[in-house]
Amino acid sequence: MSGINYVTKETLDQMMNDLSVLKTKGRAEIAKAISEAREKGDLKENAEYDAAKEAQGLHEARIATLENAIATSRIVEADSIDTSKVSILCKVTITNIANKKTVTYQLVSETEADLKAGKISVTSPIGKGLLGKSVGDVAEVQAPTGKINFKIESISA
Repeated sequence: MSGINYVTKETLDQMMNDLSVLKTKGRAEIAKAISEAREKGDLKENAEYDAAKEAQGLHEARIATLENAIATSRIVEADSIDTSKVSILCKVTITNIANKKTVTYQLVSETEADLKAGKISVTSPIGKGLLGKSVGDVAEVQAPTGKINFKIESISA
């Protein structure tokens, strides 16, 4: 992730908690797995040792990614959102002009995106297309299947 990562306080707290667990319990478990694999003999022909070292590398990469996300995070409060235009943390009800299907999404950061919960990332194609639009505007979104037009029905916090 590059740039600023806008999140809620709850999400930032969760990310910090996850980082703490990865640095303590997670590192201890991997160190134990490496130690156990080392005891099984020749390291050149030890698949368990190679797998444990690879897991350690992936674990450290996850820690680095989470540390970067936390370092670039800025907390956004829901009560300070301007609902005259679509912005992060807004709930937006849109209608697909082609098939008349109406859906409501909340625009969130990449780390909070969860389509099943109705939360889409501001960096997603739909999120990018909706940002800055007002009620009544038509957002043209470039999707893999082609251009889709959405009418903004309502914006709320």
